[in-house]
Amino acid sequence: MFEFLEQIRLAGRAFAEFSSHLFDPTIRLGITGLSRAGKTVFITALINALTRGGRFPVFEALDSGRIARARLAPQPDDGVPRFDVEGNIAALSQRNWPESTRQISELRLVIDYQSKNGAQRTLTLDLVDYPGEWLLDLPLLEKSYETWSAESVTMLRQAPGTAGTAWSAFLSSLDPSAAENEQTAIEAARLFTAYLQSRRETNEGMSLAPPGRFLMPGDLAGTPALTFAPLDLAPHAAPPAAGSLHAMMIRRYEAYQDIVVRPFFRDHFARLDRQIVLVDAMAAINAGPRAVHELQQALGAVLDCFHVGRNTLWGALFRPRIGRILLAATKADHLHQTSHDRLEHILRHLAAPAVAKADLAGALVDVAALAAVRATREATVERGGERLACVAGTPLAGEVFDGHIFDGATEVAFFPGDLPSNPDDLFRPSSVAAGGGRHDPDLRFLKVRPPAPSLTAEGVAILPHIRLDRALQFLIGDRLQ
Repeated sequence: MFEFLEQIRLAGRAFAEFSSHLFDPTIRLGITGLSRAGKTVFITALINALTRGGRFPVFEALDSGRIARARLAPQPDDGVPRFDVEGNIAALSQRNWPESTRQISELRLVIDYQSKNGAQRTLTLDLVDYPGEWLLDLPLLEKSYETWSAESVTMLRQAPGTAGTAWSAFLSSLDPSAAENEQTAIEAARLFTAYLQSRRETNEGMSLAPPGRFLMPGDLAGTPALTFAPLDLAPHAAPPAAGSLHAMMIRRYEAYQDIVVRPFFRDHFARLDRQIVLVDAMAAINAGPRAVHELQQALGAVLDCFHVGRNTLWGALFRPRIGRILLAATKADHLHQTSHDRLEHILRHLAAPAVAKADLAGALVDVAALAAVRATREATVERGGERLACVAGTPLAGEVFDGHIFDGATEVAFFPGDLPSNPDDLFRPSSVAAGGGRHDPDLRFLKVRPPAPSLTAEGVAILPHIRLDRALQFLIGDRLQ
């Protein structure tokens, strides 16, 4: 458990923020994502929608015209980088995807609107963008080095992979009781980081195994707080001797907790009111049953991190909770619309145990399949007398499909494959489905360029989307009544 004084400090800040928001209502919306799920594009599209408009029939306040305007304002936290929305919109306007963010960033939007009873009101929306890797570091605060080390070694042995083989060989050569050694710690951290990176890149590590900052070190690269690794320790081993490698690793693990994890929790995470978690579920499906199982575990771990529940007056005063969480399966535009409901059903099935726990706490949880920026259109192709429901888009230069290398300028139609109607089939070995049938969830989708933006009469770029309006309605619609 966190220290009592830390809880008192959090409660004091929550009370101060609650008081300041009585006359200036504010929502702090956290945006995070698992494994290249499209956070940057989602935030950019959300801001573009609110500030420039577009077609959003499900987002009632915007569709009815009650939102008079939404404007960017200086962000509240002076020590946090600003989200580069202008640069991202410029990139999309040139049909280029913006660079992914690899650190926390913020942006503040002020929304002037008319309530349903005719009153003129203002809502401040603070967008907090942070990597999913950081989120899953939070459980480390309640784990000893020995517990985390044992879990990491078990994970390695279950699915070593190529990089894991190198790490495993080095791990077996380490003697925890040997004298501490800086070069040993550096090499251990390097090989362990390469192993974590390999898991993420091959979609085997959908669980985003901590420590997350090892994959995004920033200005902490090379510091002792990021120069440690697990050790293969005997169960119930005696406390380490001073000056041993084991003691060195414990000291640096605790420094990671103090320097990296606790400040993130205290300064950012504990202040969130609402949350969206973006999930590239199709990448896990395509990687096979093990990746799907790890994605299910990851979703459970994500929701376990949140302090969820309905915000009472007392809770809002001293310990605010995350009242609404949206789990979003992104890149729905890579599938024909006939598969969108299946994608949503799959994510809902994977998240069901975690969602049930959040429901019991009083939080509202929704699941949606969406594309914040729709990069394809639907098409029908005839092949062998069969009509296939396809999608059409412009593949990125260098993409390969059926042996053809694309030039980045030619639009093509392709059949991405079918999702199973029964989500349980995804946990079975390839080609084995319920009832003895066959199913191969092979999603053959291409990385495509953003669409050419539509322009309003005033020359403002409007970005097409799939269900972004539904996401906005769930996340902030109730506060614009």
